[in-house]
Amino acid sequence: MTSEKGPSTGDPTLRRRIEPWEFEAFFDPRELRKEACLLYEIKWGASHKIWRNTGKSTTTHVEVNFIEKFTSERRSDSPISCSITWFLSWSPCWECSKAIREFLSQHPSVTLVIYVARLFWHMDQQNRQGLRDLINSGVTVQIMRVSEYCHCWRNFVNYPPGKEASCPTYPPLWVMLYALELHCVILSLPPCLKISRRCQNQLTFFRLTLQNCHYQTIPPHILLATGLIQPSVTWR
Repeated sequence: MTSEKGPSTGDPTLRRRIEPWEFEAFFDPRELRKEACLLYEIKWGASHKIWRNTGKSTTTHVEVNFIEKFTSERRSDSPISCSITWFLSWSPCWECSKAIREFLSQHPSVTLVIYVARLFWHMDQQNRQGLRDLINSGVTVQIMRVSEYCHCWRNFVNYPPGKEASCPTYPPLWVMLYALELHCVILSLPPCLKISRRCQNQLTFFRLTLQNCHYQTIPPHILLATGLIQPSVTWR
């Protein structure tokens, strides 16, 4: 059952929500928007209360903006555990990855999970190494799936009345391609995904080039999910 109303006017997160058009512009995997958007959740200790807010890139990246805001408002020596979840329109660049690792090393009671809609300049070796270092330091980094998109729509978007269940949907192949490239990053494999944009008709093109090392190293179920390879059949 969907709500006949949008988010309640008494919802304390209402003023911190973004508009539907902003959500689609920032988080559509086909859109290569330069600006970045961060939707985040913070949970302290054993409390069931979740603090939600949003942020957009300014003169500094959204990751750095969050870190500066968090450290200015909280004591660094707080013993209370803190779980943070980020939903990012772009994955962190290598400089932001470094800043995140430094932030977490200074706040050992903080854990961070990051969901990203797209990979930022993923063919740049510094960005790839930055993501690997981030993951190796204990940060979970995943590509946003349908469940994450729906969660963000319900909790971070000022959706229209009766549209609570009307989260935008995107072809799953794009999500799978980004997930495949993220696996290449994690496994230190060469890039297999190239993205280009034709400005005249505003179309985004994905070109996939797999080498033997990709087939040999990437888990088969990941390749099967993209439809790039077919499961083997044993004839009796």
